[in-house]
Amino acid sequence: MKPRHAGIGRSQRGIALLTAIILVAIATILATAISWQSSLSARRGIAVFTVAQAYALAQGGEALAGYVLRDSRTRHPQVVSASQEWAMPYGPVELDAGATLEASLEDQGGKFNLNSVVTHATAGATAPTGATFTTGATGAAAAPDAPLVRDPVGAEQFTRLLELLNIDPQLTARLVDWIDRDDQPGANGGAEDSYYLGLQPAHRVPNMPITSVSELLAMGMDRASYDRIKSLVTALPVGTPLNLCTAPAEVLDAVAGQRSYSTDPRQFVQLRSQGECFPDLATFRNSVAPALATQLTGRIGTTSQYFRLRAFVTLGTTRFTLYSLLEQPQGGQIRPLLRTFGTE
Repeated sequence: MKPRHAGIGRSQRGIALLTAIILVAIATILATAISWQSSLSARRGIAVFTVAQAYALAQGGEALAGYVLRDSRTRHPQVVSASQEWAMPYGPVELDAGATLEASLEDQGGKFNLNSVVTHATAGATAPTGATFTTGATGAAAAPDAPLVRDPVGAEQFTRLLELLNIDPQLTARLVDWIDRDDQPGANGGAEDSYYLGLQPAHRVPNMPITSVSELLAMGMDRASYDRIKSLVTALPVGTPLNLCTAPAEVLDAVAGQRSYSTDPRQFVQLRSQGECFPDLATFRNSVAPALATQLTGRIGTTSQYFRLRAFVTLGTTRFTLYSLLEQPQGGQIRPLLRTFGTE
């Protein structure tokens, strides 16, 4: 017969062994968790540092673009065209070990300005609901703080552009309502808060000039139509003139009120390559009706002050893209107005 204390001893040793195993398991779990969190923190820190470094390199691309634009303005003060130095792509250039930069500039003044469908109400006039003023776009009698109302000339140009691209022309009325201050839907397909609040997801109209072409999608434009028009339009301050020298053929036809430049794309490219600016002001004015030529006063030109920079940075395995809208006032310092990362 075995003594009772021997069994108790073995039981205590078993409990001690089990306790030791549990403690080792807990310690292993804690050590693994600490190691994993430390690894994540290190990787997060590396990622943040890499993005910050890539952003700094992309800002260097902005500085380089500013230098090129200033030099081009000095050489060509009266004309901005795609045959000049600023339009040449830069890179890829290795700035540092494992870091490369590619950059390109695109003239935004040659695209149709979506904000040109509105204008400031005439100075001294009260803007009733749904009012339309025919002055202000040229700056003749516009009050700087006046409400934005429909501009019939710009709205008609946009409608013609939509028709050229086989896009529903009712989008013009929606675009005007998206920007103007009143809350009454315009004729021919306009829409205000009462319409957009019934959508999923619901949203309101901003009642201010648009800042991104992608806002067309929020107005109800389908993706196929957006893909056709996105390279032809831009979002610039109200009253920005169109640069004839870089405007696409479809935009020129929409402004001219007749289809001529876009009928033969190959010939258009050939004519544009033969000189610094095609069409120039005289050629374009002579190609339109006299009444329309008068309406275009102050709306067309041969220079630009807005450019979009695309800076593409590769840093190791990280790829970083910066889109910057740059402003180049006449004789002023170039500055970025808007930056987006990764997408246009």
